[in-house]
Amino acid sequence: MTADAVGAGGLTLVLRSRRPGLWIAGGVALLAVLLCLDLGLTLRQRADNAMVAHSLVVGQRLAAVLSRLQDAEIGGRGYELTRRQDFLGPYDQTLRTLGPDLDALGVATTDNPRQQAALSRLRGLASAKMAEVATGLTLTQTPASGPPLLRSLSAGKTIMDAARREITGMQDEEAGLLIVRQARAEATFFWTWAVSLAGLAVVGVVTVVGLRDNARRIALVTAARDDLTAANAALIAGVARSEAAEAQVRQMHKMEAVGQLTGGIAHDFNNMLAIVVASLDLARRQIRSHPDKATERIDTALDAANRAAILTARLLAFSRQQALSPAVLDPNRLVSGMSELLRRTIGEQIRVETILGGGLWRVHADAAQLENAVLNLCVNARDAMPGGGRLTIETSNAHLDDSYARLNADVLPGQYVLVAVTDSGAGMTPDVVRRAFEPFYTTKAVGKGTGLGLSQVFGFVKQSGGHAKIYSESGVGTSVKIYLPRWFGPDETPAVSLAAPVRQAAGRNEVVLVVEDDPDVQRLSIDALRYLGYAVLHASSGEEALQVMALNPRIDLLFTDIVMPGMTGRVLADHATALSPAVRVLYTTGYTRNAVVHNGVLDAGVALLPKPFTVDQLAAKVRDVLDAPATTP
Repeated sequence: MTADAVGAGGLTLVLRSRRPGLWIAGGVALLAVLLCLDLGLTLRQRADNAMVAHSLVVGQRLAAVLSRLQDAEIGGRGYELTRRQDFLGPYDQTLRTLGPDLDALGVATTDNPRQQAALSRLRGLASAKMAEVATGLTLTQTPASGPPLLRSLSAGKTIMDAARREITGMQDEEAGLLIVRQARAEATFFWTWAVSLAGLAVVGVVTVVGLRDNARRIALVTAARDDLTAANAALIAGVARSEAAEAQVRQMHKMEAVGQLTGGIAHDFNNMLAIVVASLDLARRQIRSHPDKATERIDTALDAANRAAILTARLLAFSRQQALSPAVLDPNRLVSGMSELLRRTIGEQIRVETILGGGLWRVHADAAQLENAVLNLCVNARDAMPGGGRLTIETSNAHLDDSYARLNADVLPGQYVLVAVTDSGAGMTPDVVRRAFEPFYTTKAVGKGTGLGLSQVFGFVKQSGGHAKIYSESGVGTSVKIYLPRWFGPDETPAVSLAAPVRQAAGRNEVVLVVEDDPDVQRLSIDALRYLGYAVLHASSGEEALQVMALNPRIDLLFTDIVMPGMTGRVLADHATALSPAVRVLYTTGYTRNAVVHNGVLDAGVALLPKPFTVDQLAAKVRDVLDAPATTP
């Protein structure tokens, strides 16, 4: 099903459901209006009921005031007739409560001006009545006043009659208001019930319409679901086609990157091989007629071959396949030990500043490769400052948190040791920073760089479980930061810089067994060892080597290739040490993924001399293995 079909189905669903929807919307709107009316009527009914109660309270307070005045008059007259103190109780009670009662009545009739006027007159009559009673009590208590019954009662009766008339008038006024308010409350009650019943009716209608519409919608949704299922199947098929196309594009990009890599390798190797081939050819032609020139040609060929070996090592470093020999390092000590090397390499026109962090953590890394990485960064910084500048090497403890890891997918959160190299050079553009770690990518002039320096640093750092980051700003400078994981294991003797003079001690009558399946490599290894003064035996396979060892029990060193047909060098070494526990083993290989290198790290206690190697390198490594202290089984 196409997207247009799905859209048409959705429109049909809307059109079909519009009329019930209007009914429901109208019903809900009407229900909302009725709820508002019901709320208003409820509030009005409460107000009406409050006014009815108010009228009743005013009537009660008027009756209470009249009763107080009557009690005061009766008590006063009783005392005048009998002189008994108990008749003064009602008078005293009225004297205490009449004022507050009149005040409460004033508050209750605040909304009625007529009642307020009548209350004002009533206050005067009440005061006059209480004064008249008080006068009678005073005369009764005075002996010269004569018999109490002789006192005229006309004044007190006149005041009391006037007070009754005012109270009766106020009661009549409030009774009329009560009738009106009761009628209003009854009407409000009626309308409240009417609105409530109307609301219930609307709810019933909306419910019926909603149920019918819901049933219709369920049917329509079921049909739409079937349509969507078909559309989803078509979409999945489209996504599969799109993923296949994307896979082809990724493969094209990958092939393009491989083409760039192989093109760079072929270019550099062809240049170096051209030097080697031409130099050796000229040397062969000139060795008799011009031996001095032949020697120069050989030196040139040897230099080109060494550069080719370095190029191979850098490629292995970038691909994280170089054999590392990690140890517990103190980065501060390593950086401090490089000062003389950096001074010779960088030159005097650049000011070098070293900032070493206090309490720096240890790391577990290959000292030579870390030193080489720092040196590579310093050389790049030097090249970025042809007119001189400032170069800063800094170490510190660092913590890469979860937020940083989310922005850098290859980073695991945790504690790291930072080694940063910062220059004040020209800096890089964002595009250059993005591609800086790519092999054979360089912005330097032709002949000024191979484009493998930063890629080698990147490969070493990643192979060591670390992280590398470039921060740069054009016209300001560049900072390359290396983060190596903190070492939490036991401390060892920190490794120091490996930039030490090569030792070329001669052999001391030691016997070396060379095991190599390549005849040319075997012959060169034999000649080099004999040149260094060692007695040499040789074999072309592991099986043949064991036979040689059986015939020659005194062998000091087994120098064996690792990758060989049949028995590998690692298996041969196990058999050899079983036959002669004192024999030392030195492996050599041109292939890093083998039996003595796991996850890019040499196995513990393994000595390895990578191919290709020079006579000096062979001499130093053989001497190191033979002179190393014997290990306890």
